[in-house]
Amino acid sequence: MRKTIERLLCAALLLSASLLVSCASAPAAVPEGLTPMELIQRAQDATDKNQYNVAIQYYQAILDRYPDDEEMVCAAEYEIAFIKYKQKKYAEAKAGFYALLDRYKQVDAEFLPAQYKILAEKVLAKIELEKK
Repeated sequence: MRKTIERLLCAALLLSASLLVSCASAPAAVPEGLTPMELIQRAQDATDKNQYNVAIQYYQAILDRYPDDEEMVCAAEYEIAFIKYKQKKYAEAKAGFYALLDRYKQVDAEFLPAQYKILAEKVLAKIELEKK
């Protein structure tokens, strides 16, 4: 339990720090009123252009605005961690993936989309292989 709390705190701190650093290259504000799917689409468009900080800002908007939409929260958390992985920020990526995987250990985890758990586990395994 303590390790889970430590991982969640670490992930939250890393995400907060990355958002502070990324603000300079991100849009001034994510438009209000966008649906989670619109935010995902804009984040994916930004990722396709290698505008990772912009993409993270859109994913963070999902976490901030739609915290009860568990499917979208899982997607956003996975994508933020995956961006960190693509940037070779492995410590931040691992913290994000572990925080996401901790969701799958909670009550009602069977209602979470399974693909993000599977993908997070695969990328974590890749990170471990790359370290060797």
